[in-house]
Amino acid sequence: MAGLDLVIGSDSACIHLAGALDVPAFLLLSSTTDWRWHDTGDTSPWYPSLRLFRQKRLGDWSAPVAKVKAALEEIAQRH
Repeated sequence: MAGLDLVIGSDSACIHLAGALDVPAFLLLSSTTDWRWHDTGDTSPWYPSLRLFRQKRLGDWSAPVAKVKAALEEIAQRH
């Protein structure tokens, strides 16, 4: 994982590993998340390399996936 440019996940196990290795990571979160990811915000106090993408409505992934797409396009333009 340390050799990857970016990790994208919805399962926190791989995201915790990426964060511990300081690998850039995107985490897609359900609208019903647990305490580790707090209730709002797009950053994590635990992992500076992590960016959070949250659902606004349970079951509707269209907004967070669109935001991930935009973030990926932004990264691609820089490289």
